[in-house]
Amino acid sequence: MDMIWMTLILLLVLLALLGVGLWVAFALTAIGCIALFFFSGIPVGDSLATAFYSSSVSWELAALPMFIWMGEVLFRSRLSEEMFRGIAPWVGKLPGRLLHTNIVGCGIFAAISGSSAATAATIGKMTLPELDRRGYNRNQVLGTLAGSATLGLLIPPSIILIVYGVATEQSIARLFVAGILPGLMLMALFAGYVIIWSLLNPKGAPAGESEKLSFVEKVKRSKPLIPVFLLIVGVIGSIYTGLASPTESAAVGVALAHLLSIQSGSMNWKTFQSALMGTVKTSSMIAFILVGASFLTSSMGFTGIPRELATWISTLDLSPQMLLLVLTLFFILLGCFLDGISVVVLTTSIILPMVQAAGIDPLWFGIYLVIVVEMSQITPPVGFNLFVIQGLTGENILRIAWAAFPYFLLILSAVILITIFPEIVTYLPSQMGN
Repeated sequence: MDMIWMTLILLLVLLALLGVGLWVAFALTAIGCIALFFFSGIPVGDSLATAFYSSSVSWELAALPMFIWMGEVLFRSRLSEEMFRGIAPWVGKLPGRLLHTNIVGCGIFAAISGSSAATAATIGKMTLPELDRRGYNRNQVLGTLAGSATLGLLIPPSIILIVYGVATEQSIARLFVAGILPGLMLMALFAGYVIIWSLLNPKGAPAGESEKLSFVEKVKRSKPLIPVFLLIVGVIGSIYTGLASPTESAAVGVALAHLLSIQSGSMNWKTFQSALMGTVKTSSMIAFILVGASFLTSSMGFTGIPRELATWISTLDLSPQMLLLVLTLFFILLGCFLDGISVVVLTTSIILPMVQAAGIDPLWFGIYLVIVVEMSQITPPVGFNLFVIQGLTGENILRIAWAAFPYFLLILSAVILITIFPEIVTYLPSQMGN
């Protein structure tokens, strides 16, 4: 009972600190200090210094700014201008036609940026004006963009998977590979829904707009995308085959991204500076949160709360499926108020011991957690994708949330599918060996 009261007190203090607008990193550090000072005999200063140093020198963490830099460079290249023109010929004959450009475009850019918000902003700038001009159903245009942009969290190289890997000491390479099939499955679910909806609502996707093109002509129109596609395959392929670690692949990816940008004529001193500054800002924010989370994890370990909480949960005799149901509801609720990275770093130190005690694979749980966090990106009041799209369109955020609701259900169905068939997550990592 003491453990429950300690947990509730710390949780309420954390919510209060976040509620008054304190930065997540400071809030996490403050809770760690309070936990050590009141609930353990460990010196706060020594523990703080040790946790800050040990978490900031992690070699795996070096991949984070590299992948962010790669995305920042390609974000500022002419890729965004060419993507719509390159994808459109391939989807023009499918039911739903150019609505699929949102899905495919988000899937491609997710493999570049690793960020959900950046994916929504980039693809939205390209497709929204064009789809509106052609008379596509407004709700479907908004929904496909909001839902598909969540792929930025899952399809490797995913920033949030790096955060989870560092926080839980899981292999980032195996996490990346584990995210490939679930990411493709989500794209297939989104595309299937658009096809079914379009067959039932033919006026929502105007006909007679697509040209009859030969295969060679389609390839010619997609030519600007081929180097980027090869870059993605090279980065992920080198990790999968064991030729390079995620950090090494990220470094190569950055170099190739700069070469592509120079070759396309979009790289200049101003672009280089803005990409570098964007990388520094994003990387610093995430690294700062990770340092605070590392200290909180260390502090919680000294108090014994995670161990006692896991023991208490085990006495409830919950089945793994029931535990996952409870956690899914918990993460969806938490995601209504926090961004995805904050959800991961706030919960892993407490949740992971319970998950492992229930016999759930931490690698599988990482993909499950990211998919659940994806749902929070399109749920009000703090759905970041909703805010991004509202900024692009000026639409009421509740209308955007309603348009995205079918995709929320599709992501939820993906959670159910990987629970019933965990091999969707574990098959590719199992083929990597040790």
